[in-house]
Amino acid sequence: MVKRILVLDDNQDILDIVHETLTYENFEVRSTGESDEVMPLVEEFTPDLVILDYRVAGTNGGELCQQIKAHPKFGNVPVIIFSAYINRDAELLRYGCDAIINKPFDLTELVEKVNNLIS
Repeated sequence: MVKRILVLDDNQDILDIVHETLTYENFEVRSTGESDEVMPLVEEFTPDLVILDYRVAGTNGGELCQQIKAHPKFGNVPVIIFSAYINRDAELLRYGCDAIINKPFDLTELVEKVNNLIS
C-alpha cells in the first residue's frame, strides 16, 4: 500500500520540490500552502506522515503539530517540522514533532527522515 504524506509550506517553490521528490520516491503526496487547510486535509487524506513548515501565515507548524498529536485518530502520525531557525531544535521538539529538518535542506536528508519515520 502506498504511504501518504501531507506537506504544508507557504513557499510554493519548496512545496513543488518536496512534492516532486516524495512523489518520485513512490509516496502519495498532498500539499498545501494554507495552515487552515491542514486539519481538514488530515481528516480527509489520513496521511501516514505530515511535514509542516514552522513559519506560515495564520498559525505556526508547532501549534499544528500539537493539534495533530492531540487528535485521537492521528496522534500516532509522525510529524516533521521544517525550520529556518537554526539551534532551535529543543524548542521545536517541545511541540511533539518526531523530527526537524533545518532549511535550507538536502533532499537526501528529507527522503531518509521520511523513510525512517514511515516504515
